[in-house]
Amino acid sequence: MIVLLPPSETKHEPSRGRPLDLNTLPFPALATTRHTVLAALTEVSGRPDAATILGVSAGLAAQVDRNTRLVSAPTAPAGAIYTGVLYDALDLGSFDAGARRRAARRLIIVSALFGAVRIGDRIPAYRLSMGVNLPGVGRLAAGWRGPLGDVLPDEVGRGLVLDCRSASYAAAWTPAGPLAQRWVHVRVPGVSHQAKHTRGLVARAVCEIAQDPRHPADLAAQLTATGFEVGLNAPARSGQPWLLDVSAGDRFR
Repeated sequence: MIVLLPPSETKHEPSRGRPLDLNTLPFPALATTRHTVLAALTEVSGRPDAATILGVSAGLAAQVDRNTRLVSAPTAPAGAIYTGVLYDALDLGSFDAGARRRAARRLIIVSALFGAVRIGDRIPAYRLSMGVNLPGVGRLAAGWRGPLGDVLPDEVGRGLVLDCRSASYAAAWTPAGPLAQRWVHVRVPGVSHQAKHTRGLVARAVCEIAQDPRHPADLAAQLTATGFEVGLNAPARSGQPWLLDVSAGDRFR
C-alpha cells in the first residue's frame, strides 16, 4: 500500500545540512527528469520574469531567488521541509516507532521538482508547483506522467493506492489497468483548509494501523473503527477511483 500526498506551498528552510545529492533520492528511474527540471528551474528563477512564469506574487521574490541556489542549499528530510495544514495534522514527530516505520514505507510525496520522494529523503526548500509550464520542460504534470508511471506501480504491492493529492498533483500520475481497481481517492466535504486537515489525519491514521488493507472496504472499515465518518463509493466506470468520503468525527474536534 502507498499513500500519495501533495507537497505544501509553505516549506521550512533549513539553516544547515548537507547539500542536495540527487543520487541519494529514491526511485532512480526519475533521475533524468529530476536533473532536467532542476536545471530548468535554476535558470528560469534567475530571469526578470521568473515570478510570472512560476505563477507566484512579487512578494515571494526571495523564495524564487532561493531556487537559483538549490544545488548548494542545506537539505533536511522531506517530512520536515513540507509544512502547512496537512502536515500539521499528520504530525510526523509524534509517531511511535511502528508508525514511523510504516510512514517511511507507505507515504510518498508527489513533487513538481523531484517527482516523488519519501518522508526521510533529504531535499532543500524550493518554490515550484505542478501546474507550471516550465520553459525547457513544458507542463510539469505531463512531463512527470511517464516517469512516475514507470516507478509508482511497483511500490504498491498487493495493497491499495490511497490518494490524498490535490487535482494538479493527481494529474501527474493516475493508476491504470488492474491497479485502478485498488485506487482510492480521499474526498472531503467543506472548505480547502478543512480538506487538507482531514487528509492529514487520514494519512496519520493509516500509518498507525499495522494491517495493510487489500480492498477499499477494508480501509473504510479501519478508518471507521478509529473514529472517522466514512462513506465508500465504487467507481462510476472503469479506470476511475473508488471515492472515500471522509469527515473527522468528534474524536478529532
